[in-house]
Amino acid sequence: MRARAPASTANLGPGFDALAVALDCYVQVEVERAASLHVHSEGEGAGLFGDVTHLAARVAIGIIGHDRIAVTVRSQIPVSRGLGSSAALVAAAAAAAGVDDPLDIAAASDGHPENAAASVIGGLVAATTVEGRVCAARLPLSDDLAFVVIVPDRALKTADARTVLPASVRRDDAIFNLGRMGLLLAGLADPSLLTPAATADRLHQEARAALFPQAPVLLDALVAAGALASCWSGAGPSLLGITTEPAAERVREGALAALEDSGLTGRVLVHRSDRRGLVTGDAAEMPRAPDAGGPPDGEP
Repeated sequence: MRARAPASTANLGPGFDALAVALDCYVQVEVERAASLHVHSEGEGAGLFGDVTHLAARVAIGIIGHDRIAVTVRSQIPVSRGLGSSAALVAAAAAAAGVDDPLDIAAASDGHPENAAASVIGGLVAATTVEGRVCAARLPLSDDLAFVVIVPDRALKTADARTVLPASVRRDDAIFNLGRMGLLLAGLADPSLLTPAATADRLHQEARAALFPQAPVLLDALVAAGALASCWSGAGPSLLGITTEPAAERVREGALAALEDSGLTGRVLVHRSDRRGLVTGDAAEMPRAPDAGGPPDGEP
């Protein structure tokens, strides 16, 4: 069985641990019968794990109940960059192993229902856990939007990014985020309503800047280059510029210049939202990796 799941960008500023958008950047997992365990990986993360320690292998073995399988992983999703690579990988591995409910497995393994839901459902989602089960809903998202992603050449594990967050938040900060999240959802549905204020946040982004001091300058540069709004992608260090299709290349060029001015190395990619989510069988073929100029081959 073969399955494919998209990357995701979560939080989107004020929607901490609640909102995510699926992106047209993918991981594919294929699980086949074999005499003994064989694990092969290509693309992003290739060579990091080649045995039972590979997350996809652990998921598949747990579902099938034995290790007489061959697991092949092909990934376009940068690892430990705030783009939901773990959630997408678990969802694809679970589906390739034949499980009926990959969403709950991906959320339980990754600990982030919003990333898991985006990778399984596609589009813009709101998600949380209710009585131990993932509860997710797809929300309106304009087809006119594009997502410019600054991917620095540095990793930042989610667990490390959470260590700098305060244990409690002030009531006025919680109210601030709720209000901004309402503006954000309106703007994602209708880009004419989207402004930089919609991705303002008081719960996580400022605290995490201690781990990535260049982030505030790069976020401002995305807006200065024409993005409607900017924010951290998940726990970072990737940064997201939300823009319209016509402005995407201009925002990308501005982000590249800002990245160079900051003294950092990395990539700046243009993504669109994936609307299909998790797919299996023939539909799970890998498209060409997206570049700065357009969507991947075979994708809308």
